[in-house]
Amino acid sequence: MGQLHKVGETSDVPPGSAIAVEINGQRLALFNIDGKFYAIDDTCPHSGGPLSEGDVDETVVTCPWHGASFSLADGSVLGPPADEDVTSYRVQVDGTEIMVEIP
Repeated sequence: MGQLHKVGETSDVPPGSAIAVEINGQRLALFNIDGKFYAIDDTCPHSGGPLSEGDVDETVVTCPWHGASFSLADGSVLGPPADEDVTSYRVQVDGTEIMVEIP
């Protein structure tokens, strides 16, 4: 198991929104989908687009730059032009604190 890092409060990420957070110099995208939190790499492997600024449909985020899509549940690439997955991270909510596990 990795180490848990506090990345914010639940009020920082209202349902249906996303923010970018940084842990030890690593940029992650944190999403709140109907009260369930997801964390994935914020950088699209295709061309570096910020996934935290992408459109979200259920548990799929679409990169705002070129339209690649990724699963929020496991980081798998679901649509081109990206051909690599992004890393997904375990999120734990403790009261109002949002914690992300970094391996």
